[in-house]
Amino acid sequence: MKIALLVKRFTLSGGKERYVVELARALQRRGHSIHVFACQYDNSLSKQITFHKVVSRFDSFSVLNTLSFIKETAKLLSKQKYDIIHSHERNYTQKILTLHSLSYCEGLEKYSFIRRIDQKYFSLRSLLYLWLEKRQMRSPWLISVSQEVSRDVKKYYDRSENIVTIPPGVDTDQFNSANIKKLRDQARKEKKVQKDELAVLFVGSAFQRKGLGRLLPEIKENMRLFVVGKGDKLVKYKRLIKAYGIEKKVILTGMVNDVKQYYALADVVVLPSRSEAFGMSALEGMACGLPVIVTQNCGVADLIENNKNGLVMKKNSDLAKYLHLLRSKEERLRLGTLAEKTAKAYSWERVGLTHEAFYKQILSCKLSA
Repeated sequence: MKIALLVKRFTLSGGKERYVVELARALQRRGHSIHVFACQYDNSLSKQITFHKVVSRFDSFSVLNTLSFIKETAKLLSKQKYDIIHSHERNYTQKILTLHSLSYCEGLEKYSFIRRIDQKYFSLRSLLYLWLEKRQMRSPWLISVSQEVSRDVKKYYDRSENIVTIPPGVDTDQFNSANIKKLRDQARKEKKVQKDELAVLFVGSAFQRKGLGRLLPEIKENMRLFVVGKGDKLVKYKRLIKAYGIEKKVILTGMVNDVKQYYALADVVVLPSRSEAFGMSALEGMACGLPVIVTQNCGVADLIENNKNGLVMKKNSDLAKYLHLLRSKEERLRLGTLAEKTAKAYSWERVGLTHEAFYKQILSCKLSA
């Protein structure tokens, strides 16, 4: 098949972006001709994928940038014929659209009543986003990255037909307990993690949404917290760290090129998100044989049976309880072993195969129509 994938950034710097890169690689390995339409592109990712440059005239996070991306990709796509055109951005002109995040409507629910009214009825930016989202939800086929996203679509747009769930995958060749064990002693030595310390790992850039503020007060004696990612409101979190008196216990790494060394030194991965479409760091942690703690608001929680292959928070107080439980090496081993078994079923090859079957189903529907 000749497949066009639409994404603003074809890089490994974010969850959505990595999903598209790995999907493109998996489909290309299966012999398909892959064309990527993007504003930014990392040429080192694959030389066998054809890249089409999309001109961007606006700030990458503005609604005008999104509308411009829709218009420019439509022009480029009209020059050739493709069997499948699959958008991973907010788009109302394509028949296949993957939802990598919860809806804008869901985001507005986090605001106060007054702010919510202002955003829904008086903010031009919000009104444009809501208009765009309403149109994209009418796309003939939707793919969600989790049941959490599917539930969100049902709740706010009353849609459940022609929507399938294809969760992200994990590179099990890189992220597995055997590889991590080889790196563990050196990684802990380099970061000066003591033998009796519980190394807690938080990976993600949206600190507020991902719940870093929930985690900080739970960092107690004989614990170290490694925060990997370029977070929002950094000054605020540095103040909190100082207020809790845990400056020597918390390491803010910023963005890193190789996150494996942090999984290697970690005893537990924590993702206490307020809302999370999926949560790839938790799946990577599971693949490494680490116990994970997530909230029930995380899409990845659908893969976890509480206290069997991970721990799911139903209330904030669960976090302290679970961290205390994981001071036990036996508990970490029990949960981590089953977590790794679960993660092995979610390889990127499986993601590619599932998409391929989905595309074939759509093409067969076209032929029979």
